[in-house]
Amino acid sequence: GSILFAEPYAPPSRLVILGGGHIALPLAEFGAKCGFSVTVADDRPMFANRQRFPWADEVVCEGFDRVFEKLNINRSTFVVIVTRGHRHDLDCLRAVLPLETAYVGMIGSKRRVRAAFEQMREEGFPQEAIDRVHAPIGLKIGAKTPEEIAVSILSEVIQCKRCREDGSWPELDEAVLKELCRETDEPRALVTIIGAKGSVPRDPGAKMVVWPDGRILGSIGGGCSESSVISASYDVIKSGGCAVMDVDLTADFDAEEGMVCGGVMQVAIEALI
Repeated sequence: GSILFAEPYAPPSRLVILGGGHIALPLAEFGAKCGFSVTVADDRPMFANRQRFPWADEVVCEGFDRVFEKLNINRSTFVVIVTRGHRHDLDCLRAVLPLETAYVGMIGSKRRVRAAFEQMREEGFPQEAIDRVHAPIGLKIGAKTPEEIAVSILSEVIQCKRCREDGSWPELDEAVLKELCRETDEPRALVTIIGAKGSVPRDPGAKMVVWPDGRILGSIGGGCSESSVISASYDVIKSGGCAVMDVDLTADFDAEEGMVCGGVMQVAIEALI
């Protein structure tokens, strides 16, 4: 028989940070390190520039009542409202509530949030749209410093990204994808998780590139199971073909690292020659 594996590709999820203040600084950095394409917007040139936000892919200096025309918000966009004042919050809410987004969160005290939501209701926005806004923003971890608050916010964003009812975002490793696009005569093997059941460290779509000299890029979860897949990859590189391998993690106990998995993965190994 044959196996058909369809793999969707999409740009990285976008994290749009509205407001370039002290919380936006660590939030942009942490968001970029977690794989988001980060955009920061503020209406003040001193707070919206590349020097201030080296981790951002895009920095936009524009009024909050006009900036959405430049942001291209869509269903893969996570919007975080951390402006410096109530009036700017309202401008952002007016623009974002009618849009389909992956997430909307707004910082502020309970009183400030309550006033903003009441204003939106008075302006005719449906309660369903208002209820989608996470406010006060972030997971309740007792955060105090800008860095802790950024962790709280990003944790909630990741929770919404990974725990969606219609399935999580596919596992995409940008470094691996760039390697696959690189023109080279080096023999390599591409390992892709094509199926998973039970408790596994990585989801379908996770990739790893293996070179015959022992180098690897990416990971399918580490441990003894990954080592066995790497060994099988050497044989595939030599044969120049492909293989499908079932990896049983139910007995994969790493005593030194204290890791136990209880699932099964199916991986495809392809020679890249």
